[in-house]
Amino acid sequence: MTASLTDTASAERVEVGLGDRAYEILIGPGLLAEAGPRIAALGARAVGIVTDENVARLHLGAVERSLGAAGLGFSTVTVPAGEKSKSFARLGDVVDGLLAAKIERGDVVLALGGGVVGDLAGFAAAILRRGVRCVQAPTSLLAQVDSSVGGKTGVNSARGKNLIGAFHQPSLVLADVDTLDTLPERELKAGYAEVAKYGLIDDEPFFAWLEANPRAAFAPGPDRIRAIATSCRAKAAVVARDEHETGDRALLNLGHTFGHALEADVAYDGARLIHGEGVAIGMAMAFRFSAALGLCPEEDAARVERHLTAVGLPTSPLQIPGGVGDAATLLAHMRQDKKVSRGRLTFILARGVGRSFVAKDVEEAAVLSHLERELSGKPKG
Repeated sequence: MTASLTDTASAERVEVGLGDRAYEILIGPGLLAEAGPRIAALGARAVGIVTDENVARLHLGAVERSLGAAGLGFSTVTVPAGEKSKSFARLGDVVDGLLAAKIERGDVVLALGGGVVGDLAGFAAAILRRGVRCVQAPTSLLAQVDSSVGGKTGVNSARGKNLIGAFHQPSLVLADVDTLDTLPERELKAGYAEVAKYGLIDDEPFFAWLEANPRAAFAPGPDRIRAIATSCRAKAAVVARDEHETGDRALLNLGHTFGHALEADVAYDGARLIHGEGVAIGMAMAFRFSAALGLCPEEDAARVERHLTAVGLPTSPLQIPGGVGDAATLLAHMRQDKKVSRGRLTFILARGVGRSFVAKDVEEAAVLSHLERELSGKPKG
C-alpha cells in the first residue's frame, strides 16, 4: 500500500478488533477511486460487484476503472434500488450472477451501495461456495455509520425484516464520504438517525455535540468525517465485545423494534417510510415508552424528539403517509422481532440520554397500551 493512498492523509481509520478476522474501516474522500489497489492488497484475483441501479449510474464507472487499473478482473450484478430487493428471489439472482462470473473462494464480493445492497451482497458472499470474502463500499450515510460494519447480513421475509441471514464480517470497509454528496436530502436525514443513535445509547457528550452541530453529518468537511468515525468506533467496540449479539450488541437496536414493525406494516414501501425514518420514529417511541414506564425523565424523551425534529426526521407513527395499522397489528409484527426470546418481547429502553439498556420480558399489555397512546396522538397519555 503506497504512501499516496488516501488513508495516510485525510481518511480516518477505525479497526474492528476480531483477532485474526480484524478489519479496517476507512472513512474519507476519494476511496472508491482506490478500491482497486486496496482490494488487490487482499490477494484477490477477481471481484464480483453487487450494486443497485441508482448507485451504478453514479459510482460504478469509477470503481470499475480502479479495479481494471489494478489488474483485477471484475463483473457486476445490478439489482433494483429499494428495500424490496432484500428478498430470497433477488438473493438467488445475485448468487447466480456471481457463480456465472466464476467468482471463486479466493476472490472478493464488493458491496457497492447503501444498506440494502450491503445486506444482500454480504449474505450472498456468506453462502457463495460456502463463504467468499466481502468488501463493503457503503454509499449512504446509514450504511457508512451502521449496516456496513459488524457483519450482519440478510434479507427480509414476509413475516418480518432481516429474519433470514448470517453473520459474515467484511474484510474491509471503504466509506467514501464523497458519495454522500450525491444522496437525496431525505436519504441523508434517514442515515442521520443512526448517527444520533450512538449518542443515545451510551455517549451523551456525542449527542450534545450533535445538538450543537445539527448539520455536522449533512455538509462536506471534517465534522462529517468526525460524526461518521465516532459512530463507527462505537459500533466497532460493541461488535468486538459481542460479535453475534448474545449480549450488549442488542443495544444497537435502539428504536428498531418499533421501527421494524412500522416498516413491515407499510410493506417496506420506501415512498412511505425508509429504514432510517422508521428508526427515528422508533427511538422517539422508545424514549416516550421509557418515560411512561417511569424509567426515563420526560425531559429526556422530549430532548430526543426535539433534536430529531430539528434535523427534519419524523418522530411519530402518525407522520407516516397513509397511516399504519392498529396497535394489535403492530404488536403482532413485533412478535417476529429477532430479539424475542422464549416468546417474550425484548426492547432497548433508556434511563436517560446516553443510558440505554436491554429490557427483557417486557409485558405485552404495557406495549399495547403505549402503541394505542402513540396512535391516538396522545403519546404522553
